[in-house]
Amino acid sequence: MKIIISFLATIFLAAMSFAQEESASPAAESTVAPAAEEKASATVDESAAAKPADSIAPAVTAEKPAEPAKAASPAASPKATTAAKPAASTAPAASTAKTATTKNMAPRDAENAWEAAVGNHDYATVEPMVAADFIGVSAKNKFIGRSEMLSEVKGDKDKYRSAKNEKLNVKQYGNNVTVVTGRAREIGTGKDGKAFDRSYLFTDTWMLRGGKWQCVASQITKIKG
Repeated sequence: MKIIISFLATIFLAAMSFAQEESASPAAESTVAPAAEEKASATVDESAAAKPADSIAPAVTAEKPAEPAKAASPAASPKATTAAKPAASTAPAASTAKTATTKNMAPRDAENAWEAAVGNHDYATVEPMVAADFIGVSAKNKFIGRSEMLSEVKGDKDKYRSAKNEKLNVKQYGNNVTVVTGRAREIGTGKDGKAFDRSYLFTDTWMLRGGKWQCVASQITKIKG
């Protein structure tokens, strides 16, 4: 009898243990499963969060507009600057050089340049040769000053084929006074249309002032034409 009771008790305890294991198994599953699901969800969330971060950079790079090429600075091209710059005219320089040469001519050269200027109506060449205190007697037998002398040159309407000195005598007195005597001949057509062939005798007195020679006195006599 005791053996039977003991056997039944063993079976009962085994049944109870089995029941407890059965009831514990769902709890374990319910406990483990959410954790696994939560972990999986977290992994998915982390992957989702990480994935946009990885994909943003290419999108931004692709949409970034290309930087326009920088234009070359004009100053970096000296040749272009030189080409743009307008060519300087040499005419004023030549005129200045001519005037400077005329002002510094020796009396003999100045006499020849003066007569040539008369034939070319070149008033600008004659003007600096005549001193401010000039006095003289013209070919018209009139006393004249600087303004009258230059007015005759400026107002001349004759047309010349030739105007030159045929003979010059130069005499220097000291270091700053020179007297020139000579004969000039002029051939051409007057303003009345008539041809002329004129000759003059003249005496010019030159003085060296401030490094340049100027005519301070003159007398002209017409001998032909």
